[in-house]
Amino acid sequence: MREAQFVNVDTLATTVDDLCLKFGTWKTARALLRAALRRRQTNQISHLSNRMRRDIGLPESEDVLLKARFSFLDIRL
Repeated sequence: MREAQFVNVDTLATTVDDLCLKFGTWKTARALLRAALRRRQTNQISHLSNRMRRDIGLPESEDVLLKARFSFLDIRL
C-alpha cells in the first residue's frame, strides 16, 4: 500500500501548476505566502494575564496601565 501511494503522487511542480490553472497565479501565490507566514508565527504571550502566566510558569509582566506615560497634551507653552 505504501509503495503504491508513492508511485501515484505527483511532483510539487505539477501540483502547483494545477493549482495555478484552477485558481489563478496570484491567488495561488497569496495562499502559499499565507501558509508560509502562518507557520513562522510564534506563540505570542503579550496578551496573557498575569494569572495565566503564573499557571504556565512564566514571569509576570509589569502592569503597563499603572505606569506614567508622557503625553503631548501635557506640554504647555
